[in-house]
Amino acid sequence: MATFRQKALDEAALHSGSRFYAEEGPVSSYFGRNVLDLDKMRGYMSQQAYEAVLASAKFGAKLDRSVSNEIASGMKAWATEMGATHYTHLFQPLTDSTAEKHEAFISVKDGKAFEKFNGSALVQQEPDASSFPNGGLRNTFEARGYSAWDPSSPVFIMDGTLCIPSVFVSYTGEALDTKAPNLKSLHALSEAAVAVANLFDENIKSVKVNLGVEQEYFLVDESLYNARPDLMMTGRTVIGHTSAKDQQLEDHYFGAIPSRVSSFMKDFETEAYKLGILLQTRHNEVAPNQFECAPVFCEATKAIDQNMMLMIIMQKVAEKHHLKVIFHEKPFDGVNGSGKHCNWSITTDTGVNLLSPGKTPTKNLQFLSFYASVLRAVHRHHLLLMASVATLSNSYRLGGNEAPPAVMSVFSGSTLYGVFQAIMNMKDVKESVESKQESIKIVNSIPEIFPDNTDRNRTSPFAFTGNRFEFRAVGSSQNVATAVCVVNSIVAESLREFRSYVDALEAAGEERSSAVLAVVRRFITESKDIMFEGNGYSKEWEEEAKARGLRAVENVPDAYEVFNEPATVEMFQKVDVLAPNEVQARFEILNETYVKKLQIEARIIGDMCLSQVIPAAVRYKNILVENIRGLKNIFGDDYLSYCRAEMEALKAISMYINNMSSDVELLVEARKKANRIDNIAQRAKMYSREVKDMMERVRESADNLEMLIDNEMWPLPKYRELLFF
Repeated sequence: MATFRQKALDEAALHSGSRFYAEEGPVSSYFGRNVLDLDKMRGYMSQQAYEAVLASAKFGAKLDRSVSNEIASGMKAWATEMGATHYTHLFQPLTDSTAEKHEAFISVKDGKAFEKFNGSALVQQEPDASSFPNGGLRNTFEARGYSAWDPSSPVFIMDGTLCIPSVFVSYTGEALDTKAPNLKSLHALSEAAVAVANLFDENIKSVKVNLGVEQEYFLVDESLYNARPDLMMTGRTVIGHTSAKDQQLEDHYFGAIPSRVSSFMKDFETEAYKLGILLQTRHNEVAPNQFECAPVFCEATKAIDQNMMLMIIMQKVAEKHHLKVIFHEKPFDGVNGSGKHCNWSITTDTGVNLLSPGKTPTKNLQFLSFYASVLRAVHRHHLLLMASVATLSNSYRLGGNEAPPAVMSVFSGSTLYGVFQAIMNMKDVKESVESKQESIKIVNSIPEIFPDNTDRNRTSPFAFTGNRFEFRAVGSSQNVATAVCVVNSIVAESLREFRSYVDALEAAGEERSSAVLAVVRRFITESKDIMFEGNGYSKEWEEEAKARGLRAVENVPDAYEVFNEPATVEMFQKVDVLAPNEVQARFEILNETYVKKLQIEARIIGDMCLSQVIPAAVRYKNILVENIRGLKNIFGDDYLSYCRAEMEALKAISMYINNMSSDVELLVEARKKANRIDNIAQRAKMYSREVKDMMERVRESADNLEMLIDNEMWPLPKYRELLFF
């Protein structure tokens, strides 16, 4: 067997499932230990400083810099007691990851060392803005940018460093991250939602978004991972023949968790608990070596920050277990990919879930007002919502029969769908809609609706699941802030219009409940094409979606053009989330990132084929040649009857080597041709078609050679080795 592959397999066989981060006592005894929450702050600062942080964290009040020094001093005292030596502003640039620059607390004056951390360092830092994706908002020679503390998310300690969740903006104020626009979208949604909620309860002052982020991932042994250059460079296998056994027996999903994986899970859960991440669920996913964890719902900003922290923790803990966590959406061809389902709901400061059906006509009128507004928002901006999750890596997953389709639809369930039909058709109040549980009677035109009275639809990208919407199309490697920002923004726009229409009808003399119901009917009727209750994987739905005018993500760079459409730019500007130049910057960054990632994949598949696959194929070919020559020496003219299989294999291997060699050359030429295009959007489209197509041709030859070459000579760990411990 190829030396490197054999060494990797030997090393993998020695790796066991020991624990490294076990804690004594129940989880409650160390939960949140490494987080400076509001309760702990009381012991490290004055009441005035504490109340300033509380007002900012809970109610979005602007933090007075006059108390920042005292707050910073309290944070430093707690952090150094916990063993921290550095601090950092942890921000989320437009890379789907986090960034941090560590600064030491230690300082020296008059030869004496002491820890120093003042208010200005807490509130603001200055990372290099030119070295992150900026979409033309910054020139490379203009480096200044600012990270600023976000008090709505608690500070914490990781690896001896005080981490301060922050936003990241340019010198001229534009958002260079995912957090700043998301905070704006949350504010816009709160204002718009309060205006609609006040139609039913004037005591409501604010609305927050709750989010539950399910995280899917693969695990691969570290040694085997290191023997796969494609996994190391791109997060996925650009070549590799499917395993004889993978997920077809459906025996991995919810199966017994392997001991080695269980130890890893318990360790990263322990570290997550210390950071206040309330993980509740763990289980095997559908594909071999694929798993999932999920936390309890919490406020959106906190949930997003915690998900980013969790990804870091999982990767760090995996190193101790000689494992690699793969967050790529489609690391292995032929088996299910990974997503990051976002469960989205909105709740008032009075504790009411606005997406939870009620038991009175008034409560259900409120529910239907918000549901109809979400429905209209998704219908109006359905392609934008899909484009927000359309990355190169997620494009390998979307549209397959393991993930949501590449076209948006909303699943409501048979009961709600029947209610909507009755509302659209202006049914008489005595009529009813039947559910599986019991009759739903329309009282005063508004029925009593029960949650969870219908089945779930896993083929819907945006499904209602009883008291929330589940956005299933988000990719496992993505920062969900981008998708959540879009959801918040489009719903805020829709809610604003809902309130304005109700106000106009009331001004014309309409009674309030009648006015509200009229707008609900209007929104549902206008959005009926986005509602679909059937199988989203079916060919029939694909054709029907086109007939309804729903636009699918058929090609990722083509879908990005939605960011340039007036409706998108106007929507973001109207709700004050992104200025036109910030929208344009994101369009540029999306295309640039797509090109760079596909360029890396194209390079690595060429490198692997030329330096590993073809040499192995030639070596085996030489063995076959020697075998055939020996048979000819022994049997003379009759040798062909004794080496038919060898001759066929030799011909096939020679053909695939030649095809691969010429296709790699064509792949290089396709890259060069695309790289000559100055316009980044046009370059991305060229990559998505010509370069990607050539990669598929190269892969086909490589995968066929894997099945023909002697297993002992194949240089790369195979799927059967990567997917099964």
